[in-house]
Amino acid sequence: MSTDVDRAWWKEASVYQVYPRSFNDSDGDGLGDLQGIRNRADYFDELGVDVVWLCPVYDSPNADMGYDIRDYRSIMDEMGTMADWEGLLDDVHDRDMKLVMDLVVNHTSDEHAWFVESRDPDGGKDDWYIWRDGGPDEPPNNWISLFGGPAWTYDERREAWYLHLFDEKQPDLNWENPDIREAIYDMMTFWLEKGIDGFRMDAISCISKPHGLPDADTGEDWFDMDLYFNGPRIHEFMQEMAAETYENYDVMLIGETPGTDPEEAKQYYEDGVDVVVYFDHMDVTYGPGGKWSPDYVGMETLASAGDEELDEMLNTMDLADLQEAIRHWDEGVGDEWNCLYMGSHDQTRAVSRFGDDHEYHRESATLVATFLLTQRATPFLYQGDEIGMTNTDWDRDDIRDVEARGQVDILTDEHDVPYETIAPFVRNRSRDNARTPMQWDDSENAGFTDGDPWIQVNDDYDRINVERAMADPDSIFHYYRRLLDHRSESDVLVYGDTAYVLPDDEYPNVWAHRRTLGEDSVLVVLNWQAEKRDVAGIDGVDSPVLFGNYDGQTTDETTLRPYEARVYDLG
Repeated sequence: MSTDVDRAWWKEASVYQVYPRSFNDSDGDGLGDLQGIRNRADYFDELGVDVVWLCPVYDSPNADMGYDIRDYRSIMDEMGTMADWEGLLDDVHDRDMKLVMDLVVNHTSDEHAWFVESRDPDGGKDDWYIWRDGGPDEPPNNWISLFGGPAWTYDERREAWYLHLFDEKQPDLNWENPDIREAIYDMMTFWLEKGIDGFRMDAISCISKPHGLPDADTGEDWFDMDLYFNGPRIHEFMQEMAAETYENYDVMLIGETPGTDPEEAKQYYEDGVDVVVYFDHMDVTYGPGGKWSPDYVGMETLASAGDEELDEMLNTMDLADLQEAIRHWDEGVGDEWNCLYMGSHDQTRAVSRFGDDHEYHRESATLVATFLLTQRATPFLYQGDEIGMTNTDWDRDDIRDVEARGQVDILTDEHDVPYETIAPFVRNRSRDNARTPMQWDDSENAGFTDGDPWIQVNDDYDRINVERAMADPDSIFHYYRRLLDHRSESDVLVYGDTAYVLPDDEYPNVWAHRRTLGEDSVLVVLNWQAEKRDVAGIDGVDSPVLFGNYDGQTTDETTLRPYEARVYDLG
């Protein structure tokens, strides 16, 4: 086999996602900010990541935590100033890392100057958004917002309806209008000229709408998602965007493309997208009714079971389903490139979801790290993954996640139960779990702020924090650091072909895959359970152990301990 590979810096890189408002507060107002990130810039270097992905810091009224942009060329007051941002860019580049900006161009805030002018038919931008005439009693079609409720809002000033696939304060831009496309491309070039190293394009598969905006199928599904994604002109728009903006720079383009399968993703790659963000593997821990359905657990169980038992039930995963999702995308895109993540600002904590944050916290967190960093994909770490931050309990009044608040109302009303019955769902489903402040040390508020934090701090910060992790050479942090360093020097882990070995019926809850590049080959074996498992029958487990998350691995020991992960050198 030839070892010639199609190299690119973003294939070999590891990406660290920063949620700025929860990362580090420099001024005591309870919100993380750009100067706070600058104060922790050495931390990225110490961990060994290559790219910092910054969630939105543009000027915003924060109806959707910055994903509702009011001014694309200004920094949110709570985050600091443009000088602070420029300083952060310099800090990142000075450490030989790169900075990727999150960017939302499917919609803006309803407070954006474009929308303000669009509400006025004489303002000059009357068709920069998707408007439809009609009386206030009947929306133009039956579309439902992805956040729940109608996807249309009637504007009294213009006496017309505007479309919002997300919150009503996030009106959708009209990409059919060449003027709006030109304005977006000009704005993107503004940031590229400032020296950023790429964009993560939020919900980019939504920008092209179906001709005529037909009614959705309201049969068994509550709405027809196919209408929302990968519209008829999506690839024309993406190719034009590439030609006008990022194609002219050595940058990384990440496309968040809900509703896309591997075959559709291939077209995005041809359009110029470097990596596509997919979601299939994020659904494997949900029951048959979906993310917020309690039916497969049952209300009686929710009301009577203990916390640890409920956490396990609500995060039940068939390892074969996970492999099917990963394999579907790995093989489905062929020679193109995936990214892989186990947590994000829109997901719950990785160790709570895919591991055991009770008895086997360290072991399962490092197993998840081994899984993430040994796939053929650019790995995306979410802040706190590297110290094993966990989900937590939420009083109803403390919930900040708009999705969780709405679902709690629905569940308590439909099932006539108190919040306490639904609380385990919030602990295991709410996006707030990923947005609790970064836990730096065991001082008040976990060292995140000297003020009152905008969202509650997880009460386990006294034992799970950066200071403690960095002082312990066997911590989750140092395991990530060592494996990231090894991956950065290992072509086989980056570019090697993948052969999926397990799971199968003979080794339940054991994952195994091989990576091979030329004469180099490694075997990854993961005992994804709280019981020991003998794996003597797997070819290669008598080879030297390159990496493992337990002390004292030996090549002649074929019994894997709970959540044990091993990477074998096959030659």
